[in-house]
Amino acid sequence: MQYSVNEILETIQMVKLDKLDIRTVTLGINLLKASDKKPENLVKNIQKTVYQNAKNLVKQAHEIEEQYGIPIINKRVTITPIAAVISPALSGNKERDYRLCLKIAKTLDQTAQKLNIDFIGGFGCLTENGLSYADQIVIESLPQILNQTQRVCSFVNVGTSRSGINMRSVVKMGNIIHKISLGKNRAIAAAKLVVFCNAVTDNPFMAGGFHGLDQPDSVINIGISGPGVVRRAIEKLPQDAGLDEIAAQIKKTAFKITRAGETIGRELAKSIGVQFGIIDLSLAPTTQKGDSVGEILEKLGLETVGTHGTTAALALLTDSVKKGGLMASSNIGGLSGAFIPVAEDKVLSDAVKKNVLSLDKLEAMTSICSVGLDMVAVPGNTKTTTLAAIIADEAAIGMINHKTTAVRIIPVKNKKAGDYVNFGGLLGGSYLLKTHSAKSDQFIWRKGTLPAPITGFKN
Repeated sequence: MQYSVNEILETIQMVKLDKLDIRTVTLGINLLKASDKKPENLVKNIQKTVYQNAKNLVKQAHEIEEQYGIPIINKRVTITPIAAVISPALSGNKERDYRLCLKIAKTLDQTAQKLNIDFIGGFGCLTENGLSYADQIVIESLPQILNQTQRVCSFVNVGTSRSGINMRSVVKMGNIIHKISLGKNRAIAAAKLVVFCNAVTDNPFMAGGFHGLDQPDSVINIGISGPGVVRRAIEKLPQDAGLDEIAAQIKKTAFKITRAGETIGRELAKSIGVQFGIIDLSLAPTTQKGDSVGEILEKLGLETVGTHGTTAALALLTDSVKKGGLMASSNIGGLSGAFIPVAEDKVLSDAVKKNVLSLDKLEAMTSICSVGLDMVAVPGNTKTTTLAAIIADEAAIGMINHKTTAVRIIPVKNKKAGDYVNFGGLLGGSYLLKTHSAKSDQFIWRKGTLPAPITGFKN
């Protein structure tokens, strides 16, 4: 792939002025070959497999970062959904099996720390077609695991467009999130759990990333991000620029970002001797000023993100980013679009403070964005059935629209709607969103399966 002098200079400007970075390089590792009937062998095999595959990841990432001058912010690992890996070693004694889960999680945490890996994702399960014994053990272990580890992230997939939504799993996750929020590390613990519908198997972003059963033994997936670059590109246009002109400018910018990201990804994969997978185009905001998806939406002409027109503006942004990326690479995957994590995006959080951005409006926006309700803080006394109902609503949007949706929600103990909570670091902070007081209990406790749409049975 050849670059012109102008392209190189543009990329340098993007890095220096517009906060362009490679948000994450994520190494996916197949752990099925580590599975064993003996718990002690299983733990050793998992540790050995992760270490051997990821031992050069951080070192090689730093070298490529220096070579190209583009910052690589996070170095991460995803593993095969852990429920599938541990199943042969489970004894049927719940307490013993919970301890095995915790031991594996702590082993993964220690290995990630030793390798200087930021997060390791995949401690979860796929439950859309029912809850196996292994799924239940993993899920019920999560409050303890996520509160006692620093780098282990978890996901649970509760539905797909083909299978429908497993409401038993939805109910269980509402209860689990509530239990997590009572632990000593409740904020960071809850932020490390994502509940999905239509989870993708090549997602490089945390907390929901995992290495799918359809993936190679080892693969590098790249998450690129450039909200600041897109914002500046829009600022260069005349104030009266039309929406089609803005869309074209965003597409051009996404094209350039994607080209840079693919170069980094392919070089890194080659250097550590694994297959190159995909580039995730998602615009992922941070707490830094100017690195905000909410700010891009306001640059399009909204007084405050969350007001009428926000969903339409987000549609333009997301679609343009995807089109620009697809022109630049044939390896587009993951989630790809725009993230709206409230606590991690100051403009979104401020819109909550102004009572313009509500939970209902966020839900509407998730029919467009990459994922769903992300880093949403709610009062600590929110009922478990309300949490489950929020998950069900979000999963239904994903199921009906054949897209990935997710919930990463954080009940904050002893806080009420409108209060501010600072999670610290990359997690940022947010004003707590109000949930509806009217109950959903009877609907949620019906459990069963929320049937898939008829179009879900295409073959």
